[in-house]
Amino acid sequence: MVSALTLDEIRLAAGQLADHVVRTPVHRLQSPEVEQVLDATTETWLKLELFQRTGTFKARGALLNVLALSEDARKQGVTAVSAGNHAAAVAFAAATVGVSAKVVMFASANPLRVELCRSFGAEVVFAENAHAGFELAARLAEQEGRTLIHPFEGRTTALGTATVGLELCEQIPGLDAVIIPIGGGGLCAGIASAVKLLSPRCEVFGVEPEGADSMHRSFAAGEPRSIERVATIADSLGAPYALPISFALCHRNVDGLVRISDGEMRAAMRFLLRNAKLAVEPAGAAATAALLGPLKERLRGRRVGLIVCGSNIDAATYARLIGDEPL
Repeated sequence: MVSALTLDEIRLAAGQLADHVVRTPVHRLQSPEVEQVLDATTETWLKLELFQRTGTFKARGALLNVLALSEDARKQGVTAVSAGNHAAAVAFAAATVGVSAKVVMFASANPLRVELCRSFGAEVVFAENAHAGFELAARLAEQEGRTLIHPFEGRTTALGTATVGLELCEQIPGLDAVIIPIGGGGLCAGIASAVKLLSPRCEVFGVEPEGADSMHRSFAAGEPRSIERVATIADSLGAPYALPISFALCHRNVDGLVRISDGEMRAAMRFLLRNAKLAVEPAGAAATAALLGPLKERLRGRRVGLIVCGSNIDAATYARLIGDEPL
């Protein structure tokens, strides 16, 4: 059975990370359009993890994992597999601690993310797809003795992401609800745990793309499940399966799950650009899309926190996604 995170553990993790990561700001989402679309009585706060080191929340869990390595493990170095954001976070964490990193990225990875990894000194190798990528990373771990840092699973990873929830509850006390994007569930596992410890009455909602809804299927089955294929523009939310630790922590602390379409994420990207002057990747707009769509009426008139989980996207891709043309 997966043990719950404790507030003492989360605060200890926050202390370990304090000198290396950003305590990201919060921003009240306000404009005439916001009041018209969401109702003036709905108070909306953005937790701006796109301003985190490496551009996403991933830096927190990756760094906490690398800091936990033994001296022998540090000498051997680390590896990771990712469409980009996790690989960049592991590269950053390795550079921070002074260990070697060789990361596996998919052939389709956004060029901006590839260069971000290399800027931290990581060696980048490519795999054709996610399946081949995980096989290659496992071989690197076995043949070179590197520690594989998983992109979303693990108690240490959840403690890292829980520091986002700790900060949010300290910055905006008395939230009625928090909406969290879900890929593999590592972000939601941590934030939901922290929120329920600090503000038990606050409702926690997870949001998944329609084309990557492994957590929905897992909740329905009562145990981790996989999906046949990933089909979403939100590549950083495209986990093909749920795993035991992140599933258990989400299942324990999340009050509800919703799905959003790619079109809703594109509309939310435009909404954030107009009303918050934020240029975010699709995953970074997912929580906003949920509030504008399936959770709009349920959370009307309430005080809501939205996790803007990151933004690593090149200008050309961003321009294409926020355009009105079909993809």
